[in-house]
Amino acid sequence: MSLKKFLISREFFKNLGLAILIAAGILFITLIWLSVFTRHGQARPVPDFYGLTIDEAEKLAKKKKLMPEIIDSVYTTLVPRGCIVEQNPREGFRVKKHRRVVLTINAFNPEMVIMPNLVGLSARQAYSLIESSGLEAGNPVYKPDLTIDFVLEQLFQGQPIEPGDTLQKKSEIVLVLGKGLSSRRTPVPELIGKNLQDAKSKILGSSLTLGTFNFDNTIQNGEDSLNAFVHKQNPKHIEDATLQLGSAIYIWLTTDSALLPVDSTLINMADTIIAGDSQIIEFF
Repeated sequence: MSLKKFLISREFFKNLGLAILIAAGILFITLIWLSVFTRHGQARPVPDFYGLTIDEAEKLAKKKKLMPEIIDSVYTTLVPRGCIVEQNPREGFRVKKHRRVVLTINAFNPEMVIMPNLVGLSARQAYSLIESSGLEAGNPVYKPDLTIDFVLEQLFQGQPIEPGDTLQKKSEIVLVLGKGLSSRRTPVPELIGKNLQDAKSKILGSSLTLGTFNFDNTIQNGEDSLNAFVHKQNPKHIEDATLQLGSAIYIWLTTDSALLPVDSTLINMADTIIAGDSQIIEFF
């Protein structure tokens, strides 16, 4: 049989149709297999594991058909020991079932650090060394002395602490600083827009103390407190305004940017630009 006759024969069309059906069947089965294997359209939000114990986290993960895996531990006071402090993916991120969720727990035993020798250093040097040692600086105590802003004593829980002693990480160290023999004063720092840590560092760096800090109702959890910024301070920052060394500054923090005071300088600049635009319009 010639090729031309074969191409128009019933046998050819029968085999062609059979080949098309087999190809379509293979494609259909492949699509179904891929849908089952990839679990298309079955993504679900990751629950919030923050603050849960290990057992609670495992039960919640099992209920949501996820696979929890604890890979690290840190020490913090934000949650009880042994509870979840970080997770990846974050809460609300949509994943498919049996996805691995990486968890970090709060360590059962706090990390210990060595107390450095701060006596004789300037306040600025001492605060820097406290931070780099994993400790925290409390409000300083000032007393009359020939020196100004130099460390006279280092205290922990109201008692002198010797260099080389071991302390829990993040323990608070109070410095006794000299304030000279006169009523020396220091400028009031500008704290608006700064987070708590930066505001505290600037207050201490100005030889002042942090009185109290207040969070408003926009602060709901530890992450909010880290993102909060100062929207009010007392005393206010005014040019040429000063305070006596060791005076307290009180701050209020929020995550609502609408509470930030409007800079009058920016308002004046905007008014100038608007006025300039109107003059150009009148010219044309």
